[in-house]
Amino acid sequence: PQLRRSFEEKGAIFQTTSDTEVIAHLMAHCRSDDVVRAAAEALAQVHGGVAVLMLTPEMLLAARDPNGIRPLCLGRLGDGWVLASETCAFDTIGAEFIREIAPGELLEITDRGLTSHAFHPAGREALCIFEFIYFARPDSHFLGMNVHSVRKRLGRFLAEDYPAEADIVVGVPDSSIS
Repeated sequence: PQLRRSFEEKGAIFQTTSDTEVIAHLMAHCRSDDVVRAAAEALAQVHGGVAVLMLTPEMLLAARDPNGIRPLCLGRLGDGWVLASETCAFDTIGAEFIREIAPGELLEITDRGLTSHAFHPAGREALCIFEFIYFARPDSHFLGMNVHSVRKRLGRFLAEDYPAEADIVVGVPDSSIS
């Protein structure tokens, strides 16, 4: 909100309420005409969870916030590269999971291949816990761990720490069913 307000006070006009539009304004005000440098400079000013893709006629850029709060994964499908927030998306289309985009990484994908840039030093890795608890599908993987397996372990710890007599257990929300 603070970056957006700052731009609005200087006369910037926003078409949406999307944080992505703030990144576009930051890039437009960068000192470089190079898209990769502008993206790196803009992203270095953004705080909080970010997983973003940017497409130009020459390249695809993928970036993840310095703490890795939001997930972003790289995969391979034939001769092409694919990106998704969850590994299960690769299974759905028959792509091979390659790796997670590193916290603070800006990945440049062109017809020449991949180039990794660090737009910010990686911070303390802090994947949003709700990826494991609520958001992600159970067949996804984060930090090298299967979401379903993590949920089972969390359930076991919860039952050990807070035992309860119950006749029925109901999964709410639906993501807890696994």
